[in-house]
Amino acid sequence: MTRPPDAELDARDLKCPLPVLKARKALKALAPGQVLRVQATDPKSPQDMQAFCDTTGHAMLAMQINLMPYEFLIEKRA
Repeated sequence: MTRPPDAELDARDLKCPLPVLKARKALKALAPGQVLRVQATDPKSPQDMQAFCDTTGHAMLAMQINLMPYEFLIEKRA
């Protein structure tokens, strides 16, 4: 992961759609430009987090899917 996060979300052991729903809630508390780090273990998390970013306009800065837990760095956009 390349940038230190402004907030962290532990979504390990949560099943779809909870990791995305909790990420949405956590991002609402951040200012534009701040970064959320999410850890998740749900097998669908990589596809779900990317689709979430694509549909909401948030930026996926980094995605680590080779090891568990998966890690995502998401930058909040306006």
